[in-house]
Amino acid sequence: MIVDCHTHIWQSPDQLGQLALADLSRPGRRSAFRSAADRAIPAADADFHWAQSANVDKSIVLGFKSRYLRADVPNRYISEYVNRYPQKLIGFAGIDPTESSAVDEVRQARSALRLRGITVSPPNQDFHPCDSRAMRVFAAAEELGMPVLVHLSGPMTEQSKMEFGRPELLDEVARTFPGLRLVIAQLGQPWVEPTLCLLAKQPNVYADISGLLRRPWQAYTALVSAYQYGVIEKLLFGSDFPYTSATECIESLYSLNQLAHGTNLPIVPRESLRGIVERESLTLLGLGQ
Repeated sequence: MIVDCHTHIWQSPDQLGQLALADLSRPGRRSAFRSAADRAIPAADADFHWAQSANVDKSIVLGFKSRYLRADVPNRYISEYVNRYPQKLIGFAGIDPTESSAVDEVRQARSALRLRGITVSPPNQDFHPCDSRAMRVFAAAEELGMPVLVHLSGPMTEQSKMEFGRPELLDEVARTFPGLRLVIAQLGQPWVEPTLCLLAKQPNVYADISGLLRRPWQAYTALVSAYQYGVIEKLLFGSDFPYTSATECIESLYSLNQLAHGTNLPIVPRESLRGIVERESLTLLGLGQ
């Protein structure tokens, strides 16, 4: 089974708030001060997402909310979409732990909206991962069996708090809530090595590879390191739709070792690459049907 563990939808780039102007990692985008129109934020409506998901068996669709950056992809929008296609789509609620209603929103997301996990971003929501408000959210997620996808990097504004993006800050979260399943988005890049250490240390911490495959050398070095650390089985496939498609990412992943062709550089065995693509991710995350 192929599970795309990291996809986004939105009705309008306006729902991304300041993040619509912030993604410096996208090819050809050099300034955080260009307008949203100039930066050509890709379309990510539900119909387009559905069409692009044809080549995977399941997709996780992520919401996002940040009072700090004035972003809000409504959880109800995510819910309405994924509940149209429950055989294929799984929704994660965007939760902002800095809001007083955050724990109630987690519970509502699970009971009323039928969303299965949550997503947070400490740098883009202005909170330390072990902030007491966040710990209450994590406690609720553990109680409800909802995995948490954590964006530690990805698009950032000048106001984003990089000091809150260090993967080692999640170690206390994992120690405090041993039953909570955490997924670190984009293998924690640029903090790949600490992320790999955390994967090796904590049994219920995973990482997805979304966003990496647009940068072949970074992807190659990260996955070689994951293989050598012995944690490549904890990596989950993710496309980062709408910025790339699952098909493009799978092709890039299987082409990874071309960078080592004709050299003495190490490679990642093809079976390990296939393992990422075909991982039983839903079982690992406690979301098995």
